[in-house]
Amino acid sequence: MKRISILIPEGDISLSNVEGVHHIFTEANKWLERKGKPSGFQIQMVGKEKSSTMKEGYFSIQPKHRTFENMVSDLVIIPALHTDVHRGLEKNRDLIPWILDQHRKGAEIMSLCTGAFLLAATGLLDGKQCTTHWIHAHELQEEFPKVHIIHDEIITDECGIYTSGAAYSYLNLILYYLEKFHGREMVLFLAKVFAIDINRRSQADFIIFHGYKNHSDTQILQVQDYLEANYAQPVSVDVLATKVALGRRNFERRFKKATKTSIISYLQRVRVEAAKKQLEIGSENISEVQYKVGYSDPKAFRDVFKKITGLTPLEYKNKFHIMDPVKAYSHSLQ
Repeated sequence: MKRISILIPEGDISLSNVEGVHHIFTEANKWLERKGKPSGFQIQMVGKEKSSTMKEGYFSIQPKHRTFENMVSDLVIIPALHTDVHRGLEKNRDLIPWILDQHRKGAEIMSLCTGAFLLAATGLLDGKQCTTHWIHAHELQEEFPKVHIIHDEIITDECGIYTSGAAYSYLNLILYYLEKFHGREMVLFLAKVFAIDINRRSQADFIIFHGYKNHSDTQILQVQDYLEANYAQPVSVDVLATKVALGRRNFERRFKKATKTSIISYLQRVRVEAAKKQLEIGSENISEVQYKVGYSDPKAFRDVFKKITGLTPLEYKNKFHIMDPVKAYSHSLQ
């Protein structure tokens, strides 16, 4: 039997992570019992205090175990930190020794969404791949440069250290973990019970691109603003460099240092984000959208769009185009 310790940090954390994880592992035990097998998981909640209150006092969790107790875990799960992740991290740094102690005793460690900030603070992610909510990927990378952030994935698994992407991506990670130890049959059953798409492996199509501007290079900020306002126009790197009175090589170096990406990649993401918005709400066909965002070559547009979102423009439109909800539901039944 595996001992699953759900850690309850102080402050505003994801209640859905805690309840959802507990629910899935409980159903996994029931499945094993129906198969005539012993329960596979002992689920325990662990906190610094006997009670943790959150969401402005509307909810509370009462962990049965305390971090000062002499206990052993096979898996420690760190839920997402909500509201201000940096404040949540500072409030819970005293949990780091306990997490490291559990890991030294043989426990695997799993972070859900922004729980990756607390996991990264332990040092256990140094040199390893990690994912988190795409909104916080740049912040996580900036604060923990030794961690290899894979911002478009919803699951990472490296040497017994697991992470999940945005919000409800944790559902896929828990099923992935269960499949590793109990096989596909259990996971298929749980996926059907909880209506989870087990084939989802990327959060790329959900990412909303916002250029990284938390830097002090005013000349590069000027170029970012220009690209976001003029993405449909032909763009020359040499002309952009001239606009801010920089040599090309120096300009490219400073742009990448400030924005964490190249000029061409930045422009592609700005254009694709504009195309996504038009595909979601507009009535234009793919070709019209392509020209509106600055592409004359249909293949180039399709290739860049799929590289960034994981979907073709048509697939994206079919998935995200805003329709009247009644009509959309009726259409799905046809």
